[in-house]
Amino acid sequence: MGIIIKPIITEKQTAITEKMPTRYGFRVSPDANKLQIKKAIEDMYNVTVEDVNTINYSGKRKSRYTKSGIITGKQAAYKKAIITLKEGETIDFFSNI
Repeated sequence: MGIIIKPIITEKQTAITEKMPTRYGFRVSPDANKLQIKKAIEDMYNVTVEDVNTINYSGKRKSRYTKSGIITGKQAAYKKAIITLKEGETIDFFSNI
């Protein structure tokens, strides 16, 4: 499995990218470190990465009520990386659609 799983394109992340145009978010492999993430982004998108910040999210417990009773489960844990590019560089996620 690769280091970069998928880019994060949510309303909150889009607002951050509009405020700071060199910041992008990616969901990454939980065992990847900052140097591996930096190299993977630079190879995949041909950009220069200046900074990598990582955030580990733990899985949350969820429950819902149904006719047959309470169903409980757990969301998966994941790791998120916020990268900062060199000034003037951008990543276009929708160029190959």
